[in-house]
Amino acid sequence: MTLTVELGFTDDNLLAILDDVSDEELNELDFGVIGIDANGIVRRYNAAEERVSGVSAPRNIGSSLFQVVAPCMNNFLVAQRFEDAAQNGEVLDALLDYVLTLRMRPTKVQLRLLYAPGARYGYVLIRRNK
Repeated sequence: MTLTVELGFTDDNLLAILDDVSDEELNELDFGVIGIDANGIVRRYNAAEERVSGVSAPRNIGSSLFQVVAPCMNNFLVAQRFEDAAQNGEVLDALLDYVLTLRMRPTKVQLRLLYAPGARYGYVLIRRNK
């Protein structure tokens, strides 16, 4: 299946759209997408993130994002924002410059953190700087 509209990293209402697209459609995106459940367990991991990270989706699905997959995000800038949003019943839509450090040399990226009460998943979107 092919996406009927182009999805961009900074598009409005992206959280609702991501929750509705299939995994195949998620794989068409040119930025990394990691979907996590309420416990921080990875439930979605797209092809763009597989290619850049060098780690397959099956290896990451079912693992804790902040403990196993990306412990470099287990801090107040990323993990704590999801926890606070969930605890306070608030929407999270944050864009931040970040440096990934696990399993690679330090890599500058831009993260977009998405969460809303009642959404199927929260998302960490990863756009590599060119």
